Amino acid sequence: MKKKIIVFTLSATLLALSLPAEAQQAGKVPRIGYVSATGDPSNPGPNVEGFRQGLRDFGYVEGKNILVEYRYVEGKGDRNPSLVAELVQLEVDVLVVGGPGGIRAAKQATKTIPIVIVTQEDPVAAGYIDSLARPGGNITGLTRLTRELSGKRLELLTEVVPKISRVGVFWEPPNRPGILVSGFKDYEAAAPALKMQLQSLEVRGRTILRAHFESQPRGARTRSS
Repeated sequence: MKKKIIVFTLSATLLALSLPAEAQQAGKVPRIGYVSATGDPSNPGPNVEGFRQGLRDFGYVEGKNILVEYRYVEGKGDRNPSLVAELVQLEVDVLVVGGPGGIRAAKQATKTIPIVIVTQEDPVAAGYIDSLARPGGNITGLTRLTRELSGKRLELLTEVVPKISRVGVFWEPPNRPGILVSGFKDYEAAAPALKMQLQSLEVRGRTILRAHFESQPRGARTRSS
């Protein structure tokens, strides 16, 4: 599945590179701006590594026939606008972004540079595009739309732990009201039929998540996981 996502992303990226004729001057090496929601320069993470491998599979060698400007959010969502603005100022030929903050920042920053997104949200409901059939604007990409699987995930938990009755759902507060919260509501809708009690646990980053676990008695940790 991950390989398919990488291939689709690359295909959309390369298609986007072919759109603006003025950007494809003879002898010019295309430049991609990549804003990563995970990893950092010293440890890019699997998404960036997969993207690089995909480029190689398509015959693109960074620094030779394609250039990639990487920027990392590093857990600081408020950095998205400045990182995107920096790439726009570099006049990249296409932007690749993931995560709500990065996508919104890119959409607000440019109406001309093609934007390739990877998201688990409904891009229409989130306001990124007009429709799946006719996105409009300068945004393309893919969405996994996995929220519909929320109930199935809870069902799988009951198969693994038949007596489970209480489940904790960790979520990060959204930058825009209603987006990630609505994901939790999908779990809430499925829980009653499975006789489950859900506990909503708001976290901001790994440090707070770790602190929450360390503050819980051992028995409570088991019941909430």
